[in-house]
Amino acid sequence: MGESLRKIAQDLHDTDKKVQLIYAFNGTGKTRLSGEFKELIAPKNPEIEVEEEEIRIMYYNAFTEDLFYWDNDLDKDTDRKLKIQPNDYTHWVLVEQGQEPNIARHFQRYTNDKLTPRFNAEYAIKDKDNNDILIPAYSEVRFSFERGNNEPSEFVKISKGEESCFIWSVFYSLLEQTINVLNVAEEADRDTDQFNNLQYVFIDDPVSSLDDTHLIELAVNIAELVKSSQSGLKFIITTHNPLFYNVLFNEFNNADASTGYRVKHCAKKRFEKLEDGTFLMNDQPSDSPFSYHLFLLAELEKAMQPPGNIQKYHFNFLRNILEKASTFLGYNKWRDLLPQESREAYYNRIINLSSHSKHHGEEVSIIDENDKRVLGFLVSELKRMYGFKSIVNNSETEQDVNI
Repeated sequence: MGESLRKIAQDLHDTDKKVQLIYAFNGTGKTRLSGEFKELIAPKNPEIEVEEEEIRIMYYNAFTEDLFYWDNDLDKDTDRKLKIQPNDYTHWVLVEQGQEPNIARHFQRYTNDKLTPRFNAEYAIKDKDNNDILIPAYSEVRFSFERGNNEPSEFVKISKGEESCFIWSVFYSLLEQTINVLNVAEEADRDTDQFNNLQYVFIDDPVSSLDDTHLIELAVNIAELVKSSQSGLKFIITTHNPLFYNVLFNEFNNADASTGYRVKHCAKKRFEKLEDGTFLMNDQPSDSPFSYHLFLLAELEKAMQPPGNIQKYHFNFLRNILEKASTFLGYNKWRDLLPQESREAYYNRIINLSSHSKHHGEEVSIIDENDKRVLGFLVSELKRMYGFKSIVNNSETEQDVNI
């Protein structure tokens, strides 16, 4: 039996590490953990006005993205804009600190250098009774592609991945400015006193739609920024992306004499959810690489153990292992690693069960008994043919499988 999220959050709080880097699958509970940690550090007190509360934690998670929502101009379909729920953070970073150029620079670095965000100035509109409604400055942002001339360009609606990058760019600019403020040792000399009590920054999966090149660049930028922090600020970073984790893992394994950062300042961990609903936080050994494909194989073997809990997503695990193994072994197609007899049938079965439906809500996680036998057989063959070490014995035979 594992521990409660509250206990895990308390353990994260009790460590003396400057950085805690945590890997977890999607659906493990990373966002809930960030919520528990936030409540532990800065619980809501209804007797204190929001503007009077001390800022003790700054966090980026799924709730941060909820501060941004689209107005698609359904009447005219021309003025599409991303609306921002203003708060103290956005007012400070946009209005007081004038970080608009840096936000645009960060956003274009990870997306397209011609795709430009433009924040609004204050303006008024009329309501249905002809009364003025004041729209505050920096409460909306529109996006357009620069054409290199003075011709007005059409406002466009950006993709979900680009939107995620933009929101991260706002947070990153805020974080960069905050670290710079706190690096001033004397509180009296700082540009603002509102972050003097800030203790933690919790970052939960900053982006999920970047290509590998930009994902690596983002991880390097985050590591450099965190290591540049010379105050007592502590950081917790969680991710489900193995490449992002690996890059951060290695970046935090490099000391930085210019800032005083040392390798021992970072703890690497893996967060898991157990079948009884409790959780485990295990140390990830710093002297060995994170073997994501072996972890997936172990998860498959555990799901195959009696009484068996094979779900549809386990075919995604199998496909992921095959893709990585084919790259390592020099095969152009991962299907070439499947048993030669009935290879095409096995390939089509995996494709059908592992591909992402456009209608996610219509997907079901339950698969039939024969598909479970197919998965068990293919995992057994994968281990036998390519010498993967097993954690359990699996005696599934091809005779039991009906393709």
